[in-house]
Amino acid sequence: MIKRRMQPLLVLLTLLFVMMPFTQVSAAEPLDKIRQLIQQYYVDKVPEHILLKETGKEIVEGLDPHSVYMTKQEYEAFINGIEKRIVGIGVVLEESDKGVKVISVIKDGPAFQSGLLSGDVITEVDGVSLRGKSIQAAIPLIGGEENTKVTLTIVREDSILITKVIARAEIHLPTVEAEMLGGNIGYIRLNSFATNSAKEMAEAVKTLGSADGFILDIRNNGGGYLTAAQEIAGFFPGVKQAFQIREKNKTPAIYPSVNQEMKIKGPVSLLINEYSASASEMLAVNLKEQKAAKIYGQTSYGKGTAQSMFAFQDGSVLKLTTARFYSPKGIAVDKVGVTPNVVTATNEEVKASHYDQLLLKFAGYSPFPTMENVKTTKTFTIRMSKDMDWSQLGKRAIQLIELGGEEAEVSIAVKDGRSVEVTPISPLISGKEYLLVVHPQWKDKSEVMMRKGIYLKVVVE
Repeated sequence: MIKRRMQPLLVLLTLLFVMMPFTQVSAAEPLDKIRQLIQQYYVDKVPEHILLKETGKEIVEGLDPHSVYMTKQEYEAFINGIEKRIVGIGVVLEESDKGVKVISVIKDGPAFQSGLLSGDVITEVDGVSLRGKSIQAAIPLIGGEENTKVTLTIVREDSILITKVIARAEIHLPTVEAEMLGGNIGYIRLNSFATNSAKEMAEAVKTLGSADGFILDIRNNGGGYLTAAQEIAGFFPGVKQAFQIREKNKTPAIYPSVNQEMKIKGPVSLLINEYSASASEMLAVNLKEQKAAKIYGQTSYGKGTAQSMFAFQDGSVLKLTTARFYSPKGIAVDKVGVTPNVVTATNEEVKASHYDQLLLKFAGYSPFPTMENVKTTKTFTIRMSKDMDWSQLGKRAIQLIELGGEEAEVSIAVKDGRSVEVTPISPLISGKEYLLVVHPQWKDKSEVMMRKGIYLKVVVE
């Protein structure tokens, strides 16, 4: 019999890191215990010929891609980047047939400064091939001591081979980032489902408490802890359940969300992409099912499995897929992903969701035709059908909001009795789109208030 200090703790694979309390297995010889653990806990039945392989790594390689047997050294290298401090080049990785694929690059890190891009496949590290290697095996090769250099061979989508020499450095990755977009729409980026994510999320929601709507961005978020997914679900009013877990030979169990005192108020847009995985998909499928958010982006990664960690006396660790997760009502995620409500082009998710949030806010306003090919130095003229009392014209009567960005500061000048001119203080940004909003805050000479506000999209050439 296997003596365990505690029940295995289910966690979700994060493409950046895995770290949690894990089961300590008292065993002098890990190989036999690996076989026993797989037979007892692995989510699917395993053929005998796989269990009879001669090493732990060979056995686990016959399982799914997310089950990994790590030596003590590999495990120590793997957890060096947990949550607060990373020494390396600053990339989030996943397995690939040719090596390891970069799914996101940490802003301002060494990889970012060297020009690595999402989608790049690292095929060699210092001349060592990564073909067929796991993430856990690749990390010690790519990572290393601060201020040392590593040479990467990279393949881009167009099959061009690139060689880059990158100096490793200490990288700080925030779990939660927040800012207020133009039109008073709160934007929160959740980079991982980590230990402190709920605490940081609460601080972000509090900071943006006056927002009229929220955009929660989990693009490129590779996952994290199961408990963090429960906690994040608790920020959404009415979301009482977090997910459904199905373990081997057990009745499916529905896990509750962890209620949060601080709630996200108003309409919510959730952004996902093909690199939103695991805990991100757990949150996305749940919010979509319960209609707690409108999903924007592209179909997510499709990792609907959960892993348990088992540590052996020799310091090695078995990360084993022990369950699959579903939405509370049973919608599958594994190998299918989560389909957004609104499919957008890549990198258009924030702009599209921000635009829709603003239209919700200005639902009673009249839309005007889009202005195309607008110059960066454009001055807008707004002409009314009657003579107006411009003395009551306030600074907030007209707004120019960059879609996906902040509000552009403008000056408003009276041109004549029926017209005003709106001039951006700084040039507009080429290639960007804006929303010009005229609020119903004006009266004509007869003291009759403007009936409706108006808005129109502005596309800068």
